[in-house]
Amino acid sequence: MNSPEGLSMIWLIPGFPILAAILLTLWPTDQRRGAAWIGIGAMALSLLGASIAFLAIVGAPGEEGLVRWVHNFLWFDVGESPIKIGWLLDPLSAVMLWMVTFVSLLVLIYSSGYMANDQRMVRFFAFLSLFAGAMLGLLISNHLLVLFMCWEVVGLASYLLIGFWFHKPSAAAACKKAFITTRIGDLGLLLGLLWLYRDTGTLLFYDGGEGCLEDRSIVWLAGLPGMFGMTAT
Repeated sequence: MNSPEGLSMIWLIPGFPILAAILLTLWPTDQRRGAAWIGIGAMALSLLGASIAFLAIVGAPGEEGLVRWVHNFLWFDVGESPIKIGWLLDPLSAVMLWMVTFVSLLVLIYSSGYMANDQRMVRFFAFLSLFAGAMLGLLISNHLLVLFMCWEVVGLASYLLIGFWFHKPSAAAACKKAFITTRIGDLGLLLGLLWLYRDTGTLLFYDGGEGCLEDRSIVWLAGLPGMFGMTAT
C-alpha cells in the first residue's frame, strides 16, 4: 500500500527523546526540574506522534486487512549500487510505538519525583531518553543495518542504566555481566546480517511494496544469539 506523505516524518517519534538525551548531556546537573521537563516533554511529543501513527494505520483500508506503509530514501552510493534505508509502519509496530512511548512517559514522570533529590538525576534522564529513543528507532526501521545500530544504542543505554548506581557492588557486577553478554550476542547478530546481505544483496525489509527478505527467513537463525544476548540482560 502506498504510504502517506506524513510517514517521512515518523523519525520524529524516536527523534524527540534522542534530541532530549543529547540536550541533557549538556544540561547543568543542578537544574533537575528543568531536566525533568525536557525528558517528559520530549516523550509526550513522541507519545502524541505514536498515537497519530496508530490511529492512521488502524483506520487505513488495506487488502485482506493488512496495511503496511514503507518510506525508503537514498542513504549513499557505493559505485553504481545505491544504498537505501527507510521507515516501516504496520499495525504491530504502531502498537509497539504507542506502548513504548506510553510506558516510558510514565517512568519519566515517576522518576521525576522519585529522584528529585538525587544529584545525578539529569544523567539518569539522559540515559533513559537515549534508551527509549533507540528502542523507538528500532521499531520503525525498514533496514537491518539501521536496526542493528539502534540495537547497539539500546545495549549501551541498558548498560548505563543497569550500572547507574555504580558505587554499589551489585550494580557494578550486573552492568559488567550485561555488557559481556550483549557483546557476545551482538557478534552473532552481526554475523547473521553479513550472511543475509551476502545471500540477498539487500538489508531492506520491504522495497516498493515488495518483500525483500521474506523468503530468506532461515538466515534469521544466525541472528538468534543476538536476540538471546539482549533478552539475557
